[in-house]
Amino acid sequence: MTTPERPDLPLEEALTEEEVELIDEPEEGGQTAHKTPEEVELHWYKNVYQGDNMPQLTLRAVVMGSFLGGFMSLSNLYVGLKTGWGLGVAITSCILSFAIYKTLITLFPKWFSSEMSILENNCMQSTASSAGYSTGGTMCSAIAAFLLVTGAHMPWPTLVAWTFFLASLGVFMAIPMKRQMINIEGLKFPSGIAAATTLKSLHSKGGDAVVKARALGWGGLLGALVAWFRDAGIPKALALPGMLNFPGSISGFPLAKWTISFEMSSIMIAAGAIMGWKVAWSMLLGALLNYGVLAPWVAGMPPVAGTHAIDTAKLGYRAIMGWATWGGAALMVTSGMLTFALQWKTVLRAFSGITDIFIKREDKPGDPLAHIEVPGSWFLTGTVLSGLGCMAVLYFAFGTTIVMGAVAVILTFFLSLVAARATGESDITPVGAMGKITQLTFGVLAPSNITTNLMTASVTAGAAGSTADLLTDLKSGYLLGANPRKQFIAQYLGIFMGVIVVVPAFYLLVPTPEVLGTDKWPAPSAQVWAAVAKLLANGINSLHPAARMGLLAGGLVGIIIPLIDLAAPKEYRKYVPSAMGLGLSMVIPFFNSLSMFIGAGVALWLEKYRPETAETYIIPVSSGIIAGESILGIAIALLMAGGILGG
Repeated sequence: MTTPERPDLPLEEALTEEEVELIDEPEEGGQTAHKTPEEVELHWYKNVYQGDNMPQLTLRAVVMGSFLGGFMSLSNLYVGLKTGWGLGVAITSCILSFAIYKTLITLFPKWFSSEMSILENNCMQSTASSAGYSTGGTMCSAIAAFLLVTGAHMPWPTLVAWTFFLASLGVFMAIPMKRQMINIEGLKFPSGIAAATTLKSLHSKGGDAVVKARALGWGGLLGALVAWFRDAGIPKALALPGMLNFPGSISGFPLAKWTISFEMSSIMIAAGAIMGWKVAWSMLLGALLNYGVLAPWVAGMPPVAGTHAIDTAKLGYRAIMGWATWGGAALMVTSGMLTFALQWKTVLRAFSGITDIFIKREDKPGDPLAHIEVPGSWFLTGTVLSGLGCMAVLYFAFGTTIVMGAVAVILTFFLSLVAARATGESDITPVGAMGKITQLTFGVLAPSNITTNLMTASVTAGAAGSTADLLTDLKSGYLLGANPRKQFIAQYLGIFMGVIVVVPAFYLLVPTPEVLGTDKWPAPSAQVWAAVAKLLANGINSLHPAARMGLLAGGLVGIIIPLIDLAAPKEYRKYVPSAMGLGLSMVIPFFNSLSMFIGAGVALWLEKYRPETAETYIIPVSSGIIAGESILGIAIALLMAGGILGG
């Protein structure tokens, strides 16, 4: 599951007329109106391209981007295990990279004597984005689900190889898609536009840049302080409790037993501010129904074959999840698949343009972009090697046949193509839907094999996320006039730091499967993946009758809501709840949904009554809070695990 970054900045104020022209809506069939592909590319090369005129792929940009990406990968791992959301890091990386380098220039003028160019800053955020996003998503979904269903971690060399090959496969698969989707068709990739706009703003308006950087810094400090006083509790006089419990009870049990409380955390409030109002109020609605009505009702049902759907003797989040996971998973899967199916025009455009992406324009005489675009030979070599790497890990580590591994890699290319186009058109990467298509496919090809089902789907989800992330970054570089070949190299180098940081952090944060599905690490995305794999392997009859009821009801609701949203007049759609928000609320604790609702409410109020303040502060402050609390929270957890800091 992913949530898009919000392109709140006014595009026209930050981009030149030529750049705005390049992102005009394409015609229904594809390329920009009234221009041939060659004319579009030549226009960009003559009017926007700056890659030969200023530094871009420099050692300082890559090194700083790698370290920044390492921290961002920890942040995304933390948020992913908490909420199941993969928060985009492009805009956060832009502001952080700018702020960090400005600080270094101020503190160490002898070592950092010159400003970074805007293309260096973009290169730095590309490296950071790759390290922070491309490598961590599979940890919170397929890898954590593997731990849930098998009860054991895979060996670390296997996880290192798996994470690296998945991220590499996605990056290389994006190569042939770039010229067609970005250069020729001019797909929006809104987060890429937002990142380019942010960098333009930071580099052209000194006062605005300082305000945004300062806001991010104060947000980071606030988040870090919350994590320190809550998790470390030093000094004890200022220690914050983990929860604030509300008075009252349901069915004779305190509200806290139903997870109805307030968590002393700022990170979920910040995530809600970025997430947006519709998803947030839908989550609170779903949480109230799930934990306040449905769970108590199911808990009070008479036992079937001596067992209860919810064990009230061990009432808490884990006990409720034994039942609620099925309804929430079904709702998210059916709504995601149906929403994806309703985008059939996007799917058709993706497949109808498949021959166009392999046109070797660099082979044409006089092609001015031949020396700056990533050559097709890189795509072929990289895809073959990383694909073979994925197949080898599937075969030797997970017992998946070579044929099944090859099917997974080939299927992944087509699904990554669709995911990339969906990202370009809507800014939402349907990683979950892509993974579920693969799970369903291998549910038929390899029935009853849970490991094959999970890990082949992991190929699709991991590669699709990396592909969309690279194309989003390439869109920002395209608008800024960057050299795409150099930007690709920066993106690829970021993978190494992501793997180095994310893999050991995952082992340290999740030492045993028992910590997943708890208040600390709800891991909702992993629970959905594991639930689908178990269902396909064991069949629906293996579930408790109440769980089967939840599965059916959730699946139906997941179909009905998107259809209502589609049929409703535009002015009434804001009153139709988000199916994904409802489903997610059933697989995370109530207090997480409450915090996100609060954050989204604050952001909504600012956007309505203080629009300038909202535009300036929401993204920087929220990003800073998320980075500060998650990174220090992870550091404290690691120190406690090592016995350095007392619990």
